[in-house]
Amino acid sequence: MKLVDNTIRSFRVAKVFRENSDRVNHIDFSPNGETLISSSDDDSIVIYDCVEGKPKRTLYSKKYGVAQIQYTHATNTVIHTSTKIDDTIRYLSLHDNKYLRYFTGHTKRVMTLHMSPMDDTFVSGSLDRTLRLWDLRSPNCQGLMHVNGRPVAAFDPEGLIFAAGVDSEMVKLYDLRSFDKGPFSTFHIQNDPNIEWTGVKFSSDGKMILLSASGGVIHLIDAFQGTQLHTFTGHSVSRTSPVEVCFSPDAQYVLSGSQDGRVHVWGSDSGQKLTVLEGNHPGPIQCVGFNPKFMMLASACTNMAFWLPNSEELDEASKRSLPS
Repeated sequence: MKLVDNTIRSFRVAKVFRENSDRVNHIDFSPNGETLISSSDDDSIVIYDCVEGKPKRTLYSKKYGVAQIQYTHATNTVIHTSTKIDDTIRYLSLHDNKYLRYFTGHTKRVMTLHMSPMDDTFVSGSLDRTLRLWDLRSPNCQGLMHVNGRPVAAFDPEGLIFAAGVDSEMVKLYDLRSFDKGPFSTFHIQNDPNIEWTGVKFSSDGKMILLSASGGVIHLIDAFQGTQLHTFTGHSVSRTSPVEVCFSPDAQYVLSGSQDGRVHVWGSDSGQKLTVLEGNHPGPIQCVGFNPKFMMLASACTNMAFWLPNSEELDEASKRSLPS
């Protein structure tokens, strides 16, 4: 099935899971799309089976807390940040629930963590106003950059460059092989000085960059020229609780959660809002993600919802579009 407007509009919640007693702070699909992992403020890590549509396993990080959880290239290992004791990044084996390595250096809460799509490199950004580059095979930081504000960062789909959002006004692009030489491109983005960037993501074709900000402002920019393509607004987001935004796997659509428990969808090409999906979440949707391999959405507040297209509605929509 191909992603078209009617398919997106037909998405409905298929299953709701109530595994968590507190807010789910991050979700990540495995590269093969078969599992989803979540981290929560209740210190739990829940692994979901996306094929069977059920929770598979729950692990706990009671001592250190858990946030920003991410799969590595092996589906049985993850990295995550800490919310208690210290600001260490931890490399966890899901197979036996043991830590394989600790990455120390940040002195304040790590707010950004992103794994390279191609190798064992990952990048982290912290409230200590530093960005750090790491390699899973070494506990030592591979690269360090000082910035003036809270940094956000992400790799491009080929893992060759990464984007750093700095001071909520500039996007700097770095070549991973010559990171120490400074950025090869810097884009200045017009931004309200009261708004802080909370996330950055590349589209799957590497042509666009999404910048999410506190208060719900989402900027879509051209990844080569830095020109602002669209700004998405009109969904309620609290300034203190950032919301995850994402692209669909084909980069045609941009999706965001909201305070009212609904998922808002825009066309990345047109910039127009396509639809608002009713999730009936009891709280603000903090996380939303699109499965990279299957026609499936996930969204989370304290509950986790799996969404699928409604085939009956799709049939009706296709009948209406046929010439009479």
